Amino acid sequence: MKNYLDFEKEIKALEQEVNDLKSPFGSEGIAEVNTDKIKNTQNEINEKLEEIYSNLNSWQKTQVARHEDRPKANYYIKKIFSKFTLLSGDRYFGDDKSVIAGFGLIDDKSVLIIGQVKGDDLNSRLERNFGMMRPEGYRKCIRLMKLADRFKIPVISFIDTPGAYPGIGAEQRGQASAIANSIECCMSLTVPNISIIIGEGGSGGAIALASSNKVIMLENSIYSVISPEGCASILWRDPSKSLQAAEAMKLTANDLFKLKIIDEVIPEPLGGAHRDPESIALDIKHSIIKNLKFFDNYTKEEIYDHRKTKFLQIGRDQGFSKSSNLSDGDLSYKGPNLRKLKSHILENKYIYGGLGLVIIVTLITFLS
Repeated sequence: MKNYLDFEKEIKALEQEVNDLKSPFGSEGIAEVNTDKIKNTQNEINEKLEEIYSNLNSWQKTQVARHEDRPKANYYIKKIFSKFTLLSGDRYFGDDKSVIAGFGLIDDKSVLIIGQVKGDDLNSRLERNFGMMRPEGYRKCIRLMKLADRFKIPVISFIDTPGAYPGIGAEQRGQASAIANSIECCMSLTVPNISIIIGEGGSGGAIALASSNKVIMLENSIYSVISPEGCASILWRDPSKSLQAAEAMKLTANDLFKLKIIDEVIPEPLGGAHRDPESIALDIKHSIIKNLKFFDNYTKEEIYDHRKTKFLQIGRDQGFSKSSNLSDGDLSYKGPNLRKLKSHILENKYIYGGLGLVIIVTLITFLS
């Protein structure tokens, strides 16, 4: 049974009409199926989907990102990779079912695959804790990422979580340090790591695995430091102002791409990824292969520097880069030329002021 969002009521009615038209059993018994009417109604559905999904606001995109029928990480792993071997446990406490991880092949190339999974029904959602990872989940990922780094195997992560689990038990077992260590591990890898945000990318639960060389988002996914409801509760003490919060937070794929926080946006099929899972899985596969090939001729030091510079560049113009005048491993800041000129003038304002005064006096003398 399909699930529909609040703004899809017209689509629901039209699709129900199509289903009724496809049935050969009418009120008067068996009747001929009206194929022309089915075709016209289907065209109307496509037009409505185009109209609705081309004008989604940030809150509506948040709802699409959380859609119950949206393909999960385990679906993409099954469709994109072959010979996937699941590995479990953090070797300290236990196994976290909210994240699956293991090695597999893509285009005959070995990769480590990590996927946050929310679950498909009530029982699996409870088992997987609605995709909210505990400390043992992050430690499992750290263990496997270090193993992949040792054997020069790239890391692919599928991000889909409301955030890290905030329970007492998780805090007692070191949730904050587990997230921090996971971010540090991602940043220190000498192999390419690629993260795809397929649904929700919430808070530290997402960035713990998305500190990557390439961060990719599906068109209707979101990536934010807090949920819109949480932001509205803090700023306005009113969770109903989620729309205002979502708009202000710039959490959609297009907004984040403009801000250069992510590297690529993968367009979704008409009506969202849940309407054509096979198509979006194929697009994700092509994107992963393309981005892995990008790093084919990179050394491990260049891969590390690429990731480091990428994050240092956020909000800092051209970012940081290696300089031949600095010792190995050091980075220098690269600002725009106009800003460099302004800084130079400000640093030497008295000299330039004196020169300007001399020029003015000389011109007055000459003209008089």
